[in-house]
Amino acid sequence: MTELEEIYEQYFKDVYLFVFSLSKNQHIAEDVTSETFLKVMHSLDLFQGDSDLKVWLFQIAKNTYFSYLRKNKRMVPTEAFHKEKDELNVEKKIIDQDESMRIHKILHELTEPYKEVFTLRMFGELSYKDIGEIFGKTDNWACVTFYRARQQIKEKMEETK
Repeated sequence: MTELEEIYEQYFKDVYLFVFSLSKNQHIAEDVTSETFLKVMHSLDLFQGDSDLKVWLFQIAKNTYFSYLRKNKRMVPTEAFHKEKDELNVEKKIIDQDESMRIHKILHELTEPYKEVFTLRMFGELSYKDIGEIFGKTDNWACVTFYRARQQIKEKMEETK
């Protein structure tokens, strides 16, 4: 098995789920994930090991997704929020599909870098250190930004109860 095949086997699902969390569309996630691994195939020799391989792959996937949006001039549609009466523990609500959809809709409205940091932490399961590295910031910055994003989501969920 070649190095690329090993990377593909090990990280395909993670990259797909990350792109799906950004796009909320199975077909777009499949296309972007495929394109991501094509780019990896052509630039694997450029990876110097300065960061975690998963971080590098997510960065390529994120850039590929944004390129896809620019090329196709597509925006992810937003729908009306569901009103749910539950506790507002964001991490636990991700598991519940209805609440997850509410959170995704609220997340879609967040400004950067809050949206991306929250996505990388919750759906990409990256550490604060990895997130900080992606942004060229400290892990403390990533932690604080994630906390603020979570607070914004909680506030918007309370408003839409």
